[in-house]
Amino acid sequence: MSALDRSPMDLFGDPETATTDRDADGLDTVRAVALGGVGLLTLSYVSVFYYYIDVAGNPAAFVAVALGTLAAAVTLSKTLPVRRAVVLGAGLFAVGITLYLASLPRWPPIGPLVTDAVALLTGRSLLQVTNADLWVLGVSPAPLFLTWYFALRRWYVIATLVGGTALGFTVLTGDAWAPVVLLGVIGALVAVGVGDVDRRGDSLVAAEPLAVLLAAMILLSGLVSVVPAGPDRTYDPWSGLQPTGGGADTVEASLVNADSELGIQGDISLSPEVRFRVESSRSEYWQIGSYDRYTGDGWVRTGGSSPYSGRLGVPPGRTEPLTQNYEVLDRLTVLPSAWKPVSVSGAAAGGARVTNEGGLAFSGTLEAGDSFTVRSRVPDPSTEELRSAGTDYPEGVRERYTGVPSSTPDRVAERTARITANAENPYETAAVIERWLERNRDYSLDVERPEGNVADAFLFEMDAGYCTYFATTMATMLRTQGIPARLSVGYTSGERVSSDEWVVRGYDAHAWVEVYFPDQGWVRFDPTPASPREAAETRQLEQARENGTAGVDTDDTLGPEWTPTPTVTPAPLTPRPDANASGDIQSPAGTRPDPNLVGEDRRGISPSQVGANGTLNGTTSSPQGESGGDGGGPELPSREEASLGIIALLGLAVGLRRSGVTQRLYREAWLRYQPTVDPETDAERAFERLEYLLERRYRPRRANETPRQYVADIGADERARRVVLLRERARYGDSVTRDDADEAMGLVDELVAA
Repeated sequence: MSALDRSPMDLFGDPETATTDRDADGLDTVRAVALGGVGLLTLSYVSVFYYYIDVAGNPAAFVAVALGTLAAAVTLSKTLPVRRAVVLGAGLFAVGITLYLASLPRWPPIGPLVTDAVALLTGRSLLQVTNADLWVLGVSPAPLFLTWYFALRRWYVIATLVGGTALGFTVLTGDAWAPVVLLGVIGALVAVGVGDVDRRGDSLVAAEPLAVLLAAMILLSGLVSVVPAGPDRTYDPWSGLQPTGGGADTVEASLVNADSELGIQGDISLSPEVRFRVESSRSEYWQIGSYDRYTGDGWVRTGGSSPYSGRLGVPPGRTEPLTQNYEVLDRLTVLPSAWKPVSVSGAAAGGARVTNEGGLAFSGTLEAGDSFTVRSRVPDPSTEELRSAGTDYPEGVRERYTGVPSSTPDRVAERTARITANAENPYETAAVIERWLERNRDYSLDVERPEGNVADAFLFEMDAGYCTYFATTMATMLRTQGIPARLSVGYTSGERVSSDEWVVRGYDAHAWVEVYFPDQGWVRFDPTPASPREAAETRQLEQARENGTAGVDTDDTLGPEWTPTPTVTPAPLTPRPDANASGDIQSPAGTRPDPNLVGEDRRGISPSQVGANGTLNGTTSSPQGESGGDGGGPELPSREEASLGIIALLGLAVGLRRSGVTQRLYREAWLRYQPTVDPETDAERAFERLEYLLERRYRPRRANETPRQYVADIGADERARRVVLLRERARYGDSVTRDDADEAMGLVDELVAA
């Protein structure tokens, strides 16, 4: 029997024949299963490494390195002594770390190396490391080589320790999702358990209890759907960390509490409580951070931060000074400011930090009553300056802000190119994408979180979303066209309570897009439809007031004769040009309109220039419902989940066989269903069924006892005696008719039913 002819059950064998499996046909089944366990363990941590590379680098390079390393392990395992193999593995690791360190901007890199190591081992995602792809390419060959070198030499425990260390690292960084970890643990158990059987020279049947244990592990991990994981978080073993009622279930919490990693959620709500008051000569977006690395299902801020030393850099291009005086109304753990901040003073100065993007971060807590001041230089370019900015991006900006995961479907770039076909420069491209999203997607907080790439799903499969979906999709679309973009989060200006004062609530938390223009810096674009968002905020505030919710108003927002003041959403800083009757784009005629103007043409693109589908006139775009050939269909399990399912089924089959359940089930089916063959065979089979039934009901027939004596001794009824008579006629008589056989089968069916 060849390996291909064997069923999964045959791999475990029967006790009588298992000892010959390894010699009978030359197939070392036990060793193959042990190496399969090593393969599962390897797959678990390599899949996480591949995820890193997919987001941050070139997957083809990683695949080439991994295959080359495996080939070297297979070849050298036959000839290379163990000590030299260990030295080689250590050398691979040292060379990889050296190459990674050489890519760091600061030298000597001891400080960054120690800082990164500590951060990674305490829960910081590897994707927050700027050169994560080089880290993976440098570090991954060592564990991969040693895992398979020792496995092929039958040193399964050491191979598992090496592979388990690599998997454990991905667990510590928080990047390994639950099915991957479970698959790795199962692989390690198989490698050690079956490997021990292999080293002893036993049959694979000795490992059957392990298969049952593995099946139980998988089933229990799926049944225990929620376990505690902190005060505001729960853990779903198949989906990872999920928000609970007191956690990130509001737009504000999902953005403000994101820190260095921003996940994109599903259904969400608004929080109407007041957060702070800001005195400023103009309305602005109060930024608290930005994210540069898109992972497909969220955002990551790479790099670290440094202590604030008194002043930050000034952005390029035309800017306007803006002083903001903040008064904290509720506890804050973030530091809002208009982009771009250049200094901070007051209560927030002590905890202020500077990100590697030149923005402000905060390590500490601001209590109600605290106040601080931020001074900013707000970019104020003209429309013409943005149109003529060109594409001569600094190399660091291009590398950091134009990347998308390699797994991003090509249809995202193709759809974007069609939408922006008539745009002549990056500014017009950004304006058209912004307008297209505003007009073609609805605003809604009731959203089912899509699987896979969020931008792709929002562009092709979803009809509505909230700010995080709009901003993520616009930034991704821009990046597919080679235009640097990042996702920024913070608060919109809030409710205006005087000519130069705003009160900001939790529901003003927002996400938007910033686009980089050479010699101008970062300019804000906001693709989220403003009116529906503001309407949702107003409804939330009215409901909170009706319910008597505390902390949603101040003396300024609710007085004796209070009338609602709409939330002010500041327009982007670019002025509005005029457009001629044909809708051709024109440059400003020497005037700079009010930068706070809010209107359909606030981007310098007039309504007549934008078709019904949101594109510039003359641009063709596929309809909203186009799916690019990718239908919805049922959701398929991941590779890891499918592998776990196969292992669980195999273990269940072994457990059922060892417990006798499978044989009992087979007997029950055999007892109740008898296919017809020929009269003689059918009469004999009917008697066998009768005998099995009487054995269960009374006692087995003795060896020297005839069937006729047996049914008489146990007192079986007339139907049983008739079946015996028909069977004797079939066996000892001249013949049995079809009617006789049918009668025997029918009588047994009656007895079974009774």
